Amino acid sequence: MKYIIAIIQPDRMDEVLERLTEKEIHLVTVTNVMGRGRQKGIAQVYRSHTEAGSLLRKVKLEIAVNDDFVDAAIEAVEGGAKTGSVGDGKIFVLDLKEAIRIRTGERGGKAIG
Repeated sequence: MKYIIAIIQPDRMDEVLERLTEKEIHLVTVTNVMGRGRQKGIAQVYRSHTEAGSLLRKVKLEIAVNDDFVDAAIEAVEGGAKTGSVGDGKIFVLDLKEAIRIRTGERGGKAIG
């Protein structure tokens, strides 16, 4: 099992979620976050207004998948988020030691789906 964390541009979220759904990956948590990368928070134009300051608006996706779905999840996020511009984001892949579905008590890969 893997835990995938992706930090992407807010306007790319719908495209990424659509691509994940096409690959039958449905368990996603989305959080609005602030952050900066190599651009160090340099002002950007987002939906016709300029975002200034040291932190920029981003979206964090958290995705737990069984090993068979890791490559598909990465392809979906990368394909949906990539514009070729600075600030497209990052994907982090971590080992997931355990997952437990609270309702049923299922553990491991069964808890993920």
